[in-house]
Amino acid sequence: MTEKVKQKQTEQLVHRLVEAIDEAPDKFNNYYDLGSLLTRLQDYEQAEELFMKALGLFEPKGDQKAINLLKYGLGNLYYSVGQVDKAITYYNQIEDAKLKGDSYLMLAQSYMKKKQYKQAVAYGLTALDLRPDDPEIAQVLGDSCLALGEFKSAKDYYDRILKRHPGRADTQFNRGLVAMALGEPHESFLTQAKQLDLDYYEKSEKRIADIEHTLQELDGHAKK
Repeated sequence: MTEKVKQKQTEQLVHRLVEAIDEAPDKFNNYYDLGSLLTRLQDYEQAEELFMKALGLFEPKGDQKAINLLKYGLGNLYYSVGQVDKAITYYNQIEDAKLKGDSYLMLAQSYMKKKQYKQAVAYGLTALDLRPDDPEIAQVLGDSCLALGEFKSAKDYYDRILKRHPGRADTQFNRGLVAMALGEPHESFLTQAKQLDLDYYEKSEKRIADIEHTLQELDGHAKK
């Protein structure tokens, strides 16, 4: 599919969603769908304006389903533009049972962005209780544990993912880093990651050298 065709289809979808809102202004899902699409298209200003306008319509009615979904959409928008603290504020306001798992996952990812890995683990564990088979939640937990130097826990989370989703380059790569840190065979994981996504591998390759350097330093201290 060419870029022109993709662009035309996207424009048509935006147009259809705008029409749907005009025809049924009381259906909150249409506002969420359009706001989310505008966020993906990086039209952040219009997305924010739309979400705020929709909240202005549904908050006075006390429509909690609408309010929760729209606040979740706003959280995702702020997360996308790097306004993580604002995103956290909105994710923390989600009370809808169906959205809880998603909001806890996004809270975990938000705290990871802030490099507050212990908070990321706390929210990740809460999300995992709600959705034990979700690979995204296990990935956040694995990545946070890796960042904290809790390599055995990270290994468990990555292995949990790879049993069902062996085609994830990020999991294979980080599992390789964990194996290196634990002094276990690691080459097969890194090779898999390279084969699955060469771009990701090349962007992340420096982390291999970082782990090697850290292990050499630790080995040097242990010999003194």
